[in-house]
Amino acid sequence: MEQTLSDKLALLPAKPGVYLMKGQSGDILYVGKAKVLKNRVRSYFTGSHDRKTQALVANICDFEYIVTDTVAEALILECNLIKQHTPPYNIMLRDDKTYPYIKITNEMHPRLQIVRRVKRDGAKYFGPYPSAFAAQATKRLLDRLYPLRKCKTLKKQVCLYYHINQCLAPCEYVVEAQVYQTMVKEIAHFLAGGHQEVVADLREKMQVAAEELKFERASELRDLIRHIEQVMEEQKITTPDQIDRDVFGFAEDRGLLSVQVFFVRAGKLIERSVSIMPHFGEPVDDFVSFVEQFYHDRADIPREVLLPEGTTSEALVELLDAKVLEPKRGQKRDLVNLATKNARQALDEKLQLMERNMDRTLGAVLELGDVLAIGAPRRIESFDNSNIQGADAVAAMVVFIDGKPHKSEYRKFKIKTVEGPDDYGSMREVIRRRYSRLLKEQRPLPDLIVIDGGRGQLSAALDVLENELGLEIPVCGLAKDSRHKTSQLFFMDEESPVHIDRHSQAFYLLERVQEEVHRFAITFHRQTRKKSGFASVLDEIPGVGPQRRKALMKHFGSMKAIAAADVDAFRGMGIGDKLAEEIRRQVQTHLAATERST
Repeated sequence: MEQTLSDKLALLPAKPGVYLMKGQSGDILYVGKAKVLKNRVRSYFTGSHDRKTQALVANICDFEYIVTDTVAEALILECNLIKQHTPPYNIMLRDDKTYPYIKITNEMHPRLQIVRRVKRDGAKYFGPYPSAFAAQATKRLLDRLYPLRKCKTLKKQVCLYYHINQCLAPCEYVVEAQVYQTMVKEIAHFLAGGHQEVVADLREKMQVAAEELKFERASELRDLIRHIEQVMEEQKITTPDQIDRDVFGFAEDRGLLSVQVFFVRAGKLIERSVSIMPHFGEPVDDFVSFVEQFYHDRADIPREVLLPEGTTSEALVELLDAKVLEPKRGQKRDLVNLATKNARQALDEKLQLMERNMDRTLGAVLELGDVLAIGAPRRIESFDNSNIQGADAVAAMVVFIDGKPHKSEYRKFKIKTVEGPDDYGSMREVIRRRYSRLLKEQRPLPDLIVIDGGRGQLSAALDVLENELGLEIPVCGLAKDSRHKTSQLFFMDEESPVHIDRHSQAFYLLERVQEEVHRFAITFHRQTRKKSGFASVLDEIPGVGPQRRKALMKHFGSMKAIAAADVDAFRGMGIGDKLAEEIRRQVQTHLAATERST
């Protein structure tokens, strides 16, 4: 393998491109871009690296590369490959949140729309807006002020919007292109801060209307002025140049990268976005990768992008049709510092929440280990049986890792070797099946097994583990009181219950485990009972074969629905009245018997 890598490294070209690092099974571990492939890829296999890069290099068994003409092309290809393969060592831009924009369509008779994607279609876009509510409010305001077309396709005659002066009715009247051009220009000026001139003009009209005793008109104008002022309220953070710009800041701690983006439009901070994600490389490099992915395949590029010092990449500058700046002083530097401060604040809050959650989960695991005098049971597997008088007997297993449920590892068992209501026998079978399989497949064993039951079920599990399989795994049993609440903790073959504080995190963890495995087992039993009960009842009825049974199950969905149906409901399925009555009678009898047994 080393010789193969060495041979491939010698053949690397001194050109820009993208490289893909692969693991033992051919899976892609990392995708990167390079100005000079020969130098960049070789650097992974020479010199010293930090701990995270060492972890990547230790797993590299092969690599591929793709040559491009420019670094910008390499950036685009890198972003596409990261999205396609989601390599574990790449920084991943998972926040695909899109913000609403107001769009003036590029049509003969333009109209206003709210969209979440900016396209290069000749239309005019304004935004982004902080929320859909803000965009909707602004659009409604513009609809009242500027009578652009409202309908998606032209109608045959004028509609209500024409009569309330919110449309020029191009469906019936000729509207010169110059009229639309003037309105579009006024809307653009309005959204860029020119709304104050509109307000001043409306105030004059309101005053005139009042003097002419047209109080209703004056009241309408007053409400419109208030609406404009409310919707177009100034933001706290503003810049006098009214330039559209995105401002970035970042912070890193304990393997997490926090990136804050300020969206400044027409000099106003209208929205901000924070993304916190795991990262494996150098913080600056991963931040640069984030910014590059952020602008990949986006059309709504502002005039300026402000970045912290030392974070501008050649590929980003080449790709963006914008000024990429690292301000050293002044208000722009203050904005970058503010974004960085917010990134740090968001990361600190995230870490504090993680620590609190760790106290409730991993802390509970450590405490439980102390209570039982064993090592911290980081992996817990718990079992519960479920049946009704031995019928449709099933069992379920749930898995908790570091105090949290891992549902992908939950397992269901249909009891195969036990007849009748034998909880101990069922527990033996399930424990035997589970751990003989783990032994055969050489898979890791749990640190603790939790049995939903008292001393009897616990003894049955221990007997199989110790005497049949030769395993020494800590096992505890959880008994419930008359109110079906966790009351006693039995451990291994100890005669007396283990004392545990009912208000401790360890006790709460055991309660969560017991409730979860019971829920999972009951749900599985109900599903099994529903399927087997439905099928068995219908199979006993003469005239109901497999096809008809399947049709009944699909049509009605449940036995209760069959029992409640009238004869007419069966006729559409080609079932005569006599057979329909027999089906209903048999199902009703079965449901009544089941209800009595429960």
